[in-house]
Amino acid sequence: MEREKIIEELKSRNSYDFYSLVQIMSLLRGEGGCPWDMEQTHKSIRGNFIEETYEVIEAIDNDDKKLLCEELGDVMLQVVFHARMEEENGEFTIDDVTTGICRKLIERHPHIFGDITVKDTEDVLRNWDKIKTAEKQRKTISSQMDSIPPSLPALMRADKVGSKAAKVGFDFEDAKSAFAKVYEEADEVSEIIDNADDVERLSEEIGDLLFAVTNTSRKLKIDPELALTRATDKFVSRFKAVESLINERGGDMQSMTLAEMDAVWD
Repeated sequence: MEREKIIEELKSRNSYDFYSLVQIMSLLRGEGGCPWDMEQTHKSIRGNFIEETYEVIEAIDNDDKKLLCEELGDVMLQVVFHARMEEENGEFTIDDVTTGICRKLIERHPHIFGDITVKDTEDVLRNWDKIKTAEKQRKTISSQMDSIPPSLPALMRADKVGSKAAKVGFDFEDAKSAFAKVYEEADEVSEIIDNADDVERLSEEIGDLLFAVTNTSRKLKIDPELALTRATDKFVSRFKAVESLINERGGDMQSMTLAEMDAVWD
């Protein structure tokens, strides 16, 4: 009966707060709840978290505030979903999650909640990194590199790894010297590119080339992930224009030669 009262009360509301979401998740996962929600595990909805996060990024990139509001809600749902599973296991609750992040923010902002003085953003970031390193007891640069999630997008991870190495001076002197490494790695790819059977070696050399490009981006303070995203978007946009123009002329890309398509592209 109590469950029915809660359901009716939730249905009658005009607006909902964070704990309304927590309450709804409890109903979905509880006795008499939704069969699908009750069957899920951390791993079964892992992909959902990734997908929802990228949809938030898309809304940000498109400056779509309405979509951003919706997608942030979807990400919040994922947080509550995972926390609810662990509450059922007796491990932690959503309150433990919010307590943890609030404590972290207080501890890592000593210039707000303590007596530390900072001059600028660089000081803030240095303090954050120093406090985080001490908290996690990561005394070596290698341990800090190991802490970077392997599941991150490869370019983002490469950029972070390069930044960690740079902290102890293990880095290129400047962007030009980093870019010279790109040429070196490109030459190595060129040397073996005709040996298509050696997939493992080709993959290794292509990886080295991409890592060198990432280091050049980092030295120039350019986000490699964002740069590649924009380059891909530009390619898609131009390809659409080429395809549209060919169709307007009564042509068919499927039957055209590369030289013919290149002429339209140019």
